[in-house]
Amino acid sequence: MALPVNKPKALLADKGYDGDAVREALLLQGILPVIPPKANRKVHIPCDFSRYRDRNRIERMFGYLKHMRRIGTRYEKTALSFASFLNLAAIRRWLKDFVNRT
Repeated sequence: MALPVNKPKALLADKGYDGDAVREALLLQGILPVIPPKANRKVHIPCDFSRYRDRNRIERMFGYLKHMRRIGTRYEKTALSFASFLNLAAIRRWLKDFVNRT
């Protein structure tokens, strides 16, 4: 698993990543796995559901970005221009909420 430059404190993931190998690899790297256990897991592993709720915000942001046609179909040829349009779309989303609050 490739990690970014700064090591995260926790990894929020859905039940599809609930495996002993994934959890062990994260713990060996010093990352707390915040993954709810599958219903068929024999040994129940506790999950911090207060942290897991933050994952919903991330999923909604990805859903918003996928509705933008240019990002969803990835017209850009280089990674830099694609990342730039991702930033612009996120700023557009953030500005709408920010301007309405002030």
